[in-house]
Amino acid sequence: MGDIDGSSRAAQSAQLKEQDRSFWHRVIDRMLGKNRNVQNSDVEGDQPPSLEVNNQRGMINLRRLQVEDVAIPKAEIVAVSENTSKEELVKVFRDSGLTRIPVYSGTLDTPIGMAHLKDFALKYGFQDEAESFELAPMLRPLLFVPLSMPIGVLLAKMQTERRHMALVIDEYGGVDGLVTIEDLIEQVVGEIEDEHDSDEDTFWTMEKSGQFLALAKTPLEEFSSFTQIDFTQGKDIDAEEVETLGGLVFMLAGRVPVRGEVIQHPQGAEFEVVDADPRRVKRLRVRLHSLTKAAE
Repeated sequence: MGDIDGSSRAAQSAQLKEQDRSFWHRVIDRMLGKNRNVQNSDVEGDQPPSLEVNNQRGMINLRRLQVEDVAIPKAEIVAVSENTSKEELVKVFRDSGLTRIPVYSGTLDTPIGMAHLKDFALKYGFQDEAESFELAPMLRPLLFVPLSMPIGVLLAKMQTERRHMALVIDEYGGVDGLVTIEDLIEQVVGEIEDEHDSDEDTFWTMEKSGQFLALAKTPLEEFSSFTQIDFTQGKDIDAEEVETLGGLVFMLAGRVPVRGEVIQHPQGAEFEVVDADPRRVKRLRVRLHSLTKAAE
C-alpha cells in the first residue's frame, strides 16, 4: 500500500514539475523537434501537411543562422553609463520603450551589467524623492555570446539561464551587437507584434516634411496615393510584380538589403533600411526631399 502511495505521489510530483516548466522551455521543445506530432503530422493526421512544411522551414533557421545574422548593430544599441542619473534613466526607459538596457563603464566596450525596468520601479518607483539613487547595486549580470554561435544554441542557453538579452562580442572582446530572445523567436515563427510596435493599420508616420517612417508591408498603391508619387516609374521596376514598399526596395536592390543600407529610387527618393533580418526588410525611412522640391 505504501509503495502504491509512493508511486502515486511520485507521479503527481512529476506531473507538477512538468506543468511548472517555463513557457520558453515548451517553445524551444517544439522548435527543436521534441514535439513529434508536428514532425509526423502528415502520417498521423494531427495537423495539415502545409503547417508541417512551414514549421520545418522556420526551424531550419535555428541551425542555419548564426548570432551575427540577427543581432542589432552596435550603433543601434540603447545603453547608459554607470554614472547615469535617475532622471536620465527614466527618460531613456520612456523614450526607447525598452525594459532592459545595458550599462557600461566608460564606453560600451566595457559593459558591467543590465538595468531592468522592473527592478528600477520596485526600488525607486515608490520611494521618497530625497533618497539617493544608485544604479550599480540593482544591475543584473549580462550574457556574452560570440558572433558565430548558432541561434538555436543561444536560444537554449537563454532559456536555461533565464536571460532575455545578450551582448554579442567580437574576436577582440569588444561589443559588436545585441540580440534578444524575441529576435531569435522571430526567425522561426515570424515577426512578433507587441505593445511597442506600430499599429497594424498604421503603415507609416511622418517624421518631418518629406520624410516618413514606414513598415515594409506598406501597400505601395496607398503610399503612392498619399504622396502623389508614382514609385512604379523607373528602369527595372515591374509594376505588376511589386505591391509593397519592401517589395519595391527588394526589386531595386536585387536582393534583401541590410540594416542601415540606403537604396536610391530612379526618381530621386531614398529608402533607408531601418530594421531588417536576413530574410526580409521590416521598416524603412523614406526621404522624398528631392521629389518634393522638384514638384515645387
